[in-house]
Amino acid sequence: MTTLGSALDTLASTIASRAGGDPKESYTASLLAAGPQKCAKKLGEEAVEAALACVSGDKAAFAGEAADVLYHLLVALQAAGVSPTDVAAALEARQGTSGHAEKASRGS
Repeated sequence: MTTLGSALDTLASTIASRAGGDPKESYTASLLAAGPQKCAKKLGEEAVEAALACVSGDKAAFAGEAADVLYHLLVALQAAGVSPTDVAAALEARQGTSGHAEKASRGS
C-alpha cells in the first residue's frame, strides 16, 4: 500500500511536470496558467467541501475530498513558488513543539 508521503511526492512531481504545459490538455496546467489567485480560490473551495464531508459521516466521501484538498494545496504551492521541501522543513522545525506553544509563537 502506498503511503501518504509517497503519494504526495508523486503528485507534487506530476504537478511540477505540468507547469508550463498546454492548459487545453491539462487541468493542472490550466490552474497554474490562471495564477496563484485562481489556485488559492480552488483550494478554498475544496477545503470547504472537505470540511462538510468531515461531518457527514461518509468516510469515503471525506477521503475523496481530502485528496482534492491535497491536490489543490500542491497546485497552489507550485503556483506560489513554494516547494514541498519548504513545507517539510517548516513541519520538521515544529517537531517536539506543543501546538499551543507553536501557535502562540506566531502571535495567532
